[in-house]
Amino acid sequence: MWSRQELKSNARIMLKANYLKIVIVSVVFALLTSSGYQSARGAAKGSDADINLSHLTGIQWSLVMAAFAGIVGVVIIAFLVNVLIAVFVWNPLSVGCIKYFIDCRYGNAEWKDILFVFRSNYVNVCVNIFLKQLFTFLWCLLLIVPGIVKAYEYMMVPYILAENPDMSREEVFALSKQMMKGNKWDAFVLDLSFIGWMILGALTLNIVNVLYTNPYRYLTSAELYHTLK
Repeated sequence: MWSRQELKSNARIMLKANYLKIVIVSVVFALLTSSGYQSARGAAKGSDADINLSHLTGIQWSLVMAAFAGIVGVVIIAFLVNVLIAVFVWNPLSVGCIKYFIDCRYGNAEWKDILFVFRSNYVNVCVNIFLKQLFTFLWCLLLIVPGIVKAYEYMMVPYILAENPDMSREEVFALSKQMMKGNKWDAFVLDLSFIGWMILGALTLNIVNVLYTNPYRYLTSAELYHTLK
């Protein structure tokens, strides 16, 4: 049975041993994991049109509908483009960052880890990470709690792929489910244990999160993977 204290202690040791590189990779990882949402949101916001129907008197409704359809089309295209970028660029780079955090335990973490997916069964990794996100989203549509449970059940998928990019979808999801069996609640509590640090980060305009909390969290999650593996 693993303990939060041991995982976090090991994470602090690794962070201290290679602080600057880990902080840089953590910044990249944080940007990658939030870029999909932000870019899609920005695309939709950028496509909004301030249309006041009270000024359209005399214009045929067919033109109004055509304009509306054009706006909707732009939003849909922008959304799809951002989804494709997230699936085929941001997600594989995120797995590369995870590989870097994993390799910190072995003492052989290198910058090139971030790009390893592009040399190692790239399509398989992209598909599996996309399916993880899709399945989690669909479960969240049903109910929030089952969505959270499934998110933790699939938690190890990117970590498994970081070391086994050739593993099939069935094997990856089955192995993640097996690793997280009986550990989902403890993993949830582990994440909650960082709330104090995250609040402190918010109070310092995210400076503490960038310089300490995020690297600390990412290394702790990698330690959890090592322990469950």
